[in-house]
Amino acid sequence: AAALNADELQIFTDVSGVMSADPRIVNGAKPLAKMSYAEAAELAYFGAKVIHPRTVLPAIEARIPVRILNTFAPADAGTTITADPVFDGSVVKATTSLGGLGLITVQGAGMSGVPGFAARVFDTTAAEKVSVLMISQSSSENSICLVVPAESTERLKPALERMFSAELRRHDVERVDVDTPVAIVAAVGEGMRGTPGVAARVFGALGRAKVNVMAIAQGSSELNISLVVAENDREKAVRAIHEEFHAA
Repeated sequence: AAALNADELQIFTDVSGVMSADPRIVNGAKPLAKMSYAEAAELAYFGAKVIHPRTVLPAIEARIPVRILNTFAPADAGTTITADPVFDGSVVKATTSLGGLGLITVQGAGMSGVPGFAARVFDTTAAEKVSVLMISQSSSENSICLVVPAESTERLKPALERMFSAELRRHDVERVDVDTPVAIVAAVGEGMRGTPGVAARVFGALGRAKVNVMAIAQGSSELNISLVVAENDREKAVRAIHEEFHAA
Protein backbone atom coordinates (compact mmCIF):
# COMPACT_ATOMS: atom_id res chain seq x y z
CA ALA A 1 0.00 0.00 0.00
CA ALA A 2 2.80 2.41 0.87
CA ALA A 3 4.75 1.58 -2.30
CA LEU A 4 1.63 2.20 -4.40
CA ASN A 5 0.77 5.39 -2.52
CA ALA A 6 -2.67 3.88 -1.89
CA ASP A 7 -5.57 5.86 -0.47
CA GLU A 8 -6.42 3.08 1.98
CA LEU A 9 -5.17 -0.31 3.15
CA GLN A 10 -7.95 -2.85 3.72
CA ILE A 11 -7.32 -5.89 5.91
CA PHE A 12 -9.98 -8.61 5.89
CA THR A 13 -10.34 -10.75 9.02
CA ASP A 14 -13.05 -12.87 10.62
CA VAL A 15 -14.51 -10.01 12.70
CA SER A 16 -16.23 -6.74 11.79
CA GLY A 17 -13.43 -4.48 12.95
CA VAL A 18 -11.71 -3.83 16.26
CA MET A 19 -14.06 -4.44 19.18
CA SER A 20 -14.45 -2.47 22.41
CA ALA A 21 -13.57 -5.72 24.25
CA ASP A 22 -13.20 -9.40 23.52
CA PRO A 23 -16.77 -10.50 22.68
CA ARG A 24 -16.02 -13.89 24.22
CA ILE A 25 -15.67 -12.09 27.56
CA VAL A 26 -18.06 -9.13 27.19
CA ASN A 27 -21.47 -9.77 25.66
CA GLY A 28 -21.99 -6.07 24.94
CA ALA A 29 -18.72 -5.54 23.08
CA LYS A 30 -19.18 -3.41 19.97
CA PRO A 31 -17.09 -2.71 16.87
CA LEU A 32 -15.29 0.64 16.92
CA ALA A 33 -15.85 2.91 13.92
CA LYS A 34 -12.53 4.78 14.17
CA MET A 35 -9.36 4.73 16.19
CA SER A 36 -5.79 6.00 16.01
CA TYR A 37 -2.66 4.01 15.20
CA ALA A 38 -1.52 4.64 18.78
CA GLU A 39 -4.70 3.13 20.22
CA ALA A 40 -4.48 0.14 17.87
CA ALA A 41 -0.85 -0.45 18.85
CA GLU A 42 -1.71 -0.40 22.55
CA LEU A 43 -4.55 -2.87 22.05
CA ALA A 44 -2.36 -5.17 19.97
CA TYR A 45 0.41 -5.11 22.59
CA PHE A 46 -2.01 -6.07 25.34
CA GLY A 47 -3.68 -8.95 23.59
CA ALA A 48 -5.99 -7.77 20.79
CA LYS A 49 -5.13 -9.95 17.80
CA VAL A 50 -6.96 -8.16 14.99
CA ILE A 51 -3.92 -6.15 13.91
CA HIS A 52 -0.18 -6.37 14.46
CA PRO A 53 1.60 -2.98 14.44
CA ARG A 54 4.61 -4.22 12.45
CA THR A 55 2.46 -5.47 9.59
CA VAL A 56 1.05 -2.00 8.96
CA LEU A 57 4.17 0.02 9.81
CA PRO A 58 4.77 1.13 6.19
CA ALA A 59 1.17 2.35 5.98
CA ILE A 60 1.54 4.18 9.29
CA GLU A 61 4.71 5.91 8.12
CA ALA A 62 2.95 6.94 4.90
CA ARG A 63 -0.13 8.06 6.90
CA ILE A 64 -2.37 5.72 4.90
CA PRO A 65 -5.63 4.84 6.69
CA VAL A 66 -6.10 1.16 7.52
CA ARG A 67 -9.56 -0.44 7.50
CA ILE A 68 -10.26 -3.69 9.33
CA LEU A 69 -13.10 -5.51 7.55
CA ASN A 70 -14.93 -8.83 7.88
CA THR A 71 -14.41 -11.36 5.10
CA PHE A 72 -17.74 -13.00 5.97
CA ALA A 73 -19.68 -9.74 6.29
CA PRO A 74 -18.13 -7.39 3.71
CA ALA A 75 -21.00 -4.91 4.00
CA ASP A 76 -20.09 -4.12 7.62
CA ALA A 77 -18.34 -0.77 8.04
CA GLY A 78 -15.44 -2.20 10.03
CA THR A 79 -12.88 -0.03 11.82
CA THR A 80 -10.81 2.74 10.24
CA ILE A 81 -7.40 3.32 11.82
CA THR A 82 -5.76 6.67 11.15
CA ALA A 83 -2.54 8.44 12.07
CA ASP A 84 -4.27 11.28 13.91
CA PRO A 85 -6.01 10.96 17.29
CA VAL A 86 -9.71 10.20 17.02
CA PHE A 87 -11.88 11.88 19.64
CA ASP A 88 -15.41 10.52 19.45
CA GLY A 89 -16.63 11.45 22.91
CA SER A 90 -15.49 8.21 24.51
CA VAL A 91 -12.98 8.23 27.35
CA VAL A 92 -11.92 4.58 27.39
CA LYS A 93 -12.37 3.30 23.86
CA ALA A 94 -11.53 -0.33 24.50
CA THR A 95 -10.56 -2.74 27.25
CA THR A 96 -8.24 -5.64 26.60
CA SER A 97 -6.25 -8.20 28.56
CA LEU A 98 -3.30 -10.53 28.38
CA GLY A 99 -3.01 -13.62 30.56
CA GLY A 100 -0.54 -16.37 31.33
CA LEU A 101 1.86 -13.99 33.07
CA GLY A 102 3.91 -13.79 36.24
CA LEU A 103 4.58 -10.84 38.55
CA ILE A 104 8.08 -10.61 40.03
CA THR A 105 8.66 -8.12 42.85
CA VAL A 106 12.09 -7.12 44.13
CA GLN A 107 11.60 -5.38 47.47
CA GLY A 108 13.77 -3.87 50.18
CA ALA A 109 14.29 -0.64 52.11
CA GLY A 110 17.94 -0.62 51.06
CA MET A 111 16.95 -0.06 47.42
CA SER A 112 15.81 3.51 47.99
CA GLY A 113 18.05 6.10 46.37
CA VAL A 114 20.64 3.56 45.18
CA PRO A 115 21.82 4.49 41.66
CA GLY A 116 21.84 1.69 39.11
CA PHE A 117 19.53 -0.65 40.99
CA ALA A 118 16.89 -0.76 38.26
CA ALA A 119 19.63 -1.13 35.66
CA ARG A 120 20.84 -4.29 37.40
CA VAL A 121 17.30 -5.67 37.38
CA PHE A 122 16.99 -5.10 33.64
CA ASP A 123 20.51 -6.34 32.96
CA THR A 124 19.36 -9.60 34.55
CA THR A 125 16.20 -9.83 32.46
CA ALA A 126 18.26 -9.17 29.33
CA ALA A 127 20.84 -11.80 30.25
CA GLU A 128 18.04 -14.33 30.79
CA LYS A 129 16.37 -13.25 27.52
CA VAL A 130 13.12 -12.52 29.34
CA SER A 131 10.64 -10.13 27.76
CA VAL A 132 9.25 -7.59 30.26
CA LEU A 133 5.68 -6.63 29.41
CA MET A 134 5.05 -4.11 32.17
CA ILE A 135 7.01 -2.30 34.88
CA SER A 136 5.77 -0.70 38.09
CA GLN A 137 7.91 1.00 40.73
CA SER A 138 6.89 2.62 43.99
CA SER A 139 7.75 6.31 44.40
CA SER A 140 9.70 5.40 47.54
CA GLU A 141 11.92 3.18 45.34
CA ASN A 142 11.46 0.37 47.88
CA SER A 143 10.17 -2.06 45.28
CA ILE A 144 10.12 -2.71 41.58
CA CYS A 145 7.66 -5.04 39.86
CA LEU A 146 8.06 -6.77 36.52
CA VAL A 147 5.39 -8.59 34.56
CA VAL A 148 6.84 -11.37 32.43
CA PRO A 149 5.59 -14.56 30.76
CA ALA A 150 4.71 -17.02 33.53
CA GLU A 151 7.14 -19.66 32.29
CA SER A 152 10.02 -17.16 32.58
CA THR A 153 9.63 -16.72 36.33
CA GLU A 154 11.27 -20.07 37.08
CA ARG A 155 14.62 -18.88 35.74
CA LEU A 156 14.30 -15.14 36.37
CA LYS A 157 13.68 -15.38 40.14
CA PRO A 158 16.90 -17.32 40.90
CA ALA A 159 18.82 -15.10 38.48
CA LEU A 160 17.69 -11.99 40.37
CA GLU A 161 18.54 -13.64 43.68
CA ARG A 162 22.06 -14.28 42.36
CA MET A 163 22.37 -10.71 41.10
CA PHE A 164 21.36 -9.31 44.51
CA SER A 165 22.89 -12.02 46.70
CA ALA A 166 24.99 -9.53 48.68
CA GLU A 167 22.02 -7.21 49.19
CA LEU A 168 19.86 -10.13 50.30
CA ARG A 169 22.48 -11.13 52.89
CA ARG A 170 22.60 -7.55 54.19
CA HIS A 171 18.79 -7.31 54.03
CA ASP A 172 19.03 -4.25 51.78
CA VAL A 173 16.86 -6.40 49.53
CA GLU A 174 14.37 -8.28 51.65
CA ARG A 175 12.98 -10.68 49.09
CA VAL A 176 12.27 -11.55 45.47
CA ASP A 177 8.65 -12.65 45.21
CA VAL A 178 6.72 -14.32 42.40
CA ASP A 179 2.96 -14.24 41.89
CA THR A 180 1.58 -16.44 39.14
CA PRO A 181 -0.62 -16.75 37.21
CA VAL A 182 -1.56 -13.12 36.73
CA ALA A 183 -2.96 -11.05 33.88
CA ILE A 184 -2.62 -7.51 32.57
CA VAL A 185 -5.88 -5.65 31.98
CA ALA A 186 -5.57 -2.42 30.00
CA ALA A 187 -8.03 0.41 29.47
CA VAL A 188 -7.11 2.26 26.26
CA GLY A 189 -8.33 5.51 24.74
CA GLU A 190 -7.17 8.87 23.42
CA GLY A 191 -10.01 10.46 25.40
CA MET A 192 -8.22 9.68 28.67
CA ARG A 193 -5.70 12.45 28.04
CA GLY A 194 -6.38 15.36 30.34
CA THR A 195 -9.69 13.91 31.55
CA PRO A 196 -9.94 14.05 35.36
CA GLY A 197 -11.25 11.07 37.27
CA VAL A 198 -10.55 8.28 34.79
CA ALA A 199 -8.37 6.31 37.20
CA ALA A 200 -10.95 6.79 39.96
CA ARG A 201 -13.66 5.32 37.73
CA VAL A 202 -11.45 2.37 36.76
CA PHE A 203 -10.57 1.53 40.35
CA GLY A 204 -14.12 2.17 41.53
CA ALA A 205 -15.45 -0.31 38.97
CA LEU A 206 -12.87 -2.90 40.00
CA GLY A 207 -13.61 -2.33 43.68
CA ARG A 208 -17.32 -2.91 43.15
CA ALA A 209 -16.46 -6.10 41.26
CA LYS A 210 -14.21 -7.16 44.18
CA VAL A 211 -11.13 -7.37 41.97
CA ASN A 212 -7.81 -6.85 43.75
CA VAL A 213 -5.25 -4.79 41.82
CA MET A 214 -1.70 -6.06 42.36
CA ALA A 215 0.22 -3.42 40.36
CA ILE A 216 -0.52 -0.46 38.11
CA ALA A 217 1.23 1.50 35.37
CA GLN A 218 0.33 4.54 33.30
CA GLY A 219 2.51 6.30 30.77
CA SER A 220 2.82 10.06 30.49
CA SER A 221 0.86 9.88 27.23
CA GLU A 222 -2.23 8.95 29.30
CA LEU A 223 -3.24 6.64 26.48
CA ASN A 224 -3.76 3.63 28.73
CA ILE A 225 -4.02 2.47 32.31
CA SER A 226 -2.56 -1.00 32.82
CA LEU A 227 -3.37 -3.14 35.82
CA VAL A 228 -2.15 -6.48 37.08
CA VAL A 229 -4.78 -8.80 38.54
CA ALA A 230 -4.94 -12.47 39.42
CA GLU A 231 -5.61 -14.63 36.37
CA ASN A 232 -8.92 -15.82 37.81
CA ASP A 233 -10.05 -12.16 38.08
CA ARG A 234 -9.09 -11.31 34.51
CA GLU A 235 -12.47 -11.65 32.81
CA LYS A 236 -14.33 -10.07 35.71
CA ALA A 237 -11.99 -7.06 35.55
CA VAL A 238 -12.46 -6.63 31.79
CA ARG A 239 -16.24 -6.76 32.15
CA ALA A 240 -16.24 -4.28 35.05
CA ILE A 241 -14.16 -1.66 33.22
CA HIS A 242 -16.06 -2.11 29.96
CA GLU A 243 -19.39 -1.70 31.71
CA GLU A 244 -18.16 1.45 33.49
CA PHE A 245 -17.26 3.21 30.24
CA HIS A 246 -19.63 1.59 27.73
CA ALA A 247 -22.87 1.31 29.67
CA ALA A 248 -25.88 1.56 27.37
